[in-house]
Amino acid sequence: MAPVDPHSFTDSAHPFTVHISLTLYFDFPSSTISAATLLSLAAPYSGDLTLDTRSLSISAVLDPVSLSPLPFSLSPAQPDPVIGQSLTVSLSGQSQVLVVSKTSPSSSALQWLSPPQTFNKTHPFVYTQCQSIHARSVFPCQDTPAARIKYSAKLNIPSQLSAVMSAKHEGRRPPLPAEAHGVCEDAKWCGDDRIVEEFVMEQPIPPYLFAFAIGELGFREVGPRTRVYSEAAPTVLDAAAREFAETEEMIKAGEALFGPYDWERFDLLVLPPSFPYGGMENPRMVFLTPTLIKGDSSGAQVVAHELAHSWTGNLITNKNNNHFWLNEGWTTYAERRIVEAVQGENRAALSIALGWKALVEEMERFKDNLEFTKLKMNQAGIDPDDVYSRVPYDKGFQFLWRIERQIGRPAFDDFLKKYIATFKFQSIDTDMFLDFLKENIPGIENEIDLKLWTEGTGLPPDAMELVSNIYSKIVSLVNEFNLGKIPREDEVSDWRGQEWELYLKSLPKSVEASQIKALDACYRLSESKDYEVRVAFLQLAISARCGDYYNEVEKTLKEVGRMKYLRPLYTALVQGDGREEEKAVARRIFSDACGGYHPIAKGIIEAILAKHV
Repeated sequence: MAPVDPHSFTDSAHPFTVHISLTLYFDFPSSTISAATLLSLAAPYSGDLTLDTRSLSISAVLDPVSLSPLPFSLSPAQPDPVIGQSLTVSLSGQSQVLVVSKTSPSSSALQWLSPPQTFNKTHPFVYTQCQSIHARSVFPCQDTPAARIKYSAKLNIPSQLSAVMSAKHEGRRPPLPAEAHGVCEDAKWCGDDRIVEEFVMEQPIPPYLFAFAIGELGFREVGPRTRVYSEAAPTVLDAAAREFAETEEMIKAGEALFGPYDWERFDLLVLPPSFPYGGMENPRMVFLTPTLIKGDSSGAQVVAHELAHSWTGNLITNKNNNHFWLNEGWTTYAERRIVEAVQGENRAALSIALGWKALVEEMERFKDNLEFTKLKMNQAGIDPDDVYSRVPYDKGFQFLWRIERQIGRPAFDDFLKKYIATFKFQSIDTDMFLDFLKENIPGIENEIDLKLWTEGTGLPPDAMELVSNIYSKIVSLVNEFNLGKIPREDEVSDWRGQEWELYLKSLPKSVEASQIKALDACYRLSESKDYEVRVAFLQLAISARCGDYYNEVEKTLKEVGRMKYLRPLYTALVQGDGREEEKAVARRIFSDACGGYHPIAKGIIEAILAKHV
């Protein structure tokens, strides 16, 4: 008997759940969900079954056939700060278990938004973010990607709202009293102001891909298998439809590269600004930050990344978070191939260059804890959110790109398609991947140090920074800036956000305040609508202790909740000696803004402030 995952109580001696049927009642005034969770095993089982929970109130565990109580216990009494509490149920030949539970208002997976926090200011909104280990705060489950599940869900919600899920929509209808299953009082369940939305996920997915959003939603058609959804604000929907107009072309490019698209729909949901990530690859319904709507289609590169997950991550999944690079390294490689096919080599080259910059920064971030510069790492006792970084993405990309360079792209493409066909709908680890690699590319271990790449710290000597024409031009302009010259307008007239982002991230951190002001006077980068550009510029301004821009820093930190922006700006404010004024600014901004941050983002920023303030 042993755990299958350092972030789960799931025991290797216990059977996996194969299907979950959920009945969920959403109570917006209390920011809670009452749930009946029916877990189905592959076969009848006798003995203890252990499930993961976090901040759940368990009111009953029942045999669903007889509705008789089943013995259960929650432990430890003081929940583990990373993985929560285990729910252990004693079975005697059952193949199903019914758990009645209720979420906490502080559920780590859920953000409840009051009407003033939404686009339209009229109705409330709620959405999930279950990656990496947050599904357990919505319903009890074996919350490990090693356990793939199919599911169905009935969502009882206020009738003026609508719901979307990472599943097929089956219908919308009035609720029935028999559906309550002890979730809540029948009268409450069946009020005239309630409606039930039904969904089904017919392919087995890891629990972290469970997702829903509920609010005042509208949509635009952007392709034969893609709608873009958002709160029903026409300006947002129209802008998103324009930004993501290439989606069907990207899907076709993905199919040509990686094989059939197995999820039928590829819909997109633009969430409120508090969403903590750029995107989340929930099958059939990708979640996106509104900061991707830039007006130049460059935001679609994140869509390409989430689309690539349809093959690498959703079809083939890392067995646990120690092997997260199998999801993200493969997907970063696949994303850049899609971008190259649809938007051209220059766009892909810029993405690779920006990825290299980010990877070098992460090596510096983890210089005192090199474990997290590995691909195959040990995260036992570590919250995955605390060590989330670009390492799995871009070191993973570099590893796969190194293999491609060794054997050539045609051979690598054949290998890639065979890899996907072999492991689809499975969860694997690094050793399984390496065995498959050596079996299908004989002698590769003699050409590339596979152990150094997967288990070594830092960057291997055969990692490579891509040099392209556009990158060389940017570097030359950086060199001129270091000599006191601001780029001329004709030199940057064709630049989009990625060029400016790479330029700013290539500048030395010791830029003088006068240089910062001169650059901004020409190009107003501090006010850019592209947050990648704005945040890169504001980091330089903070490093230069250019207090003129602290109002813009505050505005940015209050506008968005994406961790890609929050983490570097708060860190820049508090890191280093003699920055008491900046630390006070950070504390004040966080106090004002944290109510609008997702629980995951809030926890990350609290940790940064606790470390440096």
